[in-house]
Amino acid sequence: MSGDKELETGMIAVIGTLNFIINIAWFLIIASAIFSWLYAFNVINVNNQAINMIGRSLYQLTEPLYRPIRRFLPDMGGVDLSPLVVLVILYFIQLFLNTTIAPALIR
Repeated sequence: MSGDKELETGMIAVIGTLNFIINIAWFLIIASAIFSWLYAFNVINVNNQAINMIGRSLYQLTEPLYRPIRRFLPDMGGVDLSPLVVLVILYFIQLFLNTTIAPALIR
């Protein structure tokens, strides 16, 4: 009986950690989209070294998520829908994790 309780506690920790990672990815994708808009409309000074470093970091963190999606999306003439597609996929994964996998693992 004690082993079942430990396994359940471990599963709660794993599911909570996965939810946390998905939430961080959401934040990074939204921050990257906002930064790209600010950059495109010259609201921020791109010559500032700190701003440039933030932009490069956001690009390097999010580009691996966008690249496979961009292969399948049609060219929209300057509008990049890959962040939206990635957010929908992350939402589906989180919903599936919380409504299907979590109840099956935690009895």
